[in-house]
Amino acid sequence: MSDKWLTSLLTSGPQEGFELAIKLSRMGVKYTQPSGEVREKLRPEYAESADSLTAASQVIAINFQTIAAANGYWRG
Repeated sequence: MSDKWLTSLLTSGPQEGFELAIKLSRMGVKYTQPSGEVREKLRPEYAESADSLTAASQVIAINFQTIAAANGYWRG
């Protein structure tokens, strides 16, 4: 993937930061498994798995921590 999509971790606030954390997490999956067909095939397996959904939430939370720190936790 040569698509440059991440130009900054700076966001205008926590909501935008959380959305960026989700995007980072999704792009991590896309880079790890570049085949959209394979990702679609696997989706039903994890879509109803509490463990898989919890793990996905954990990855988002870790990414959000990074973004919040990069933004000084949105405190002046």
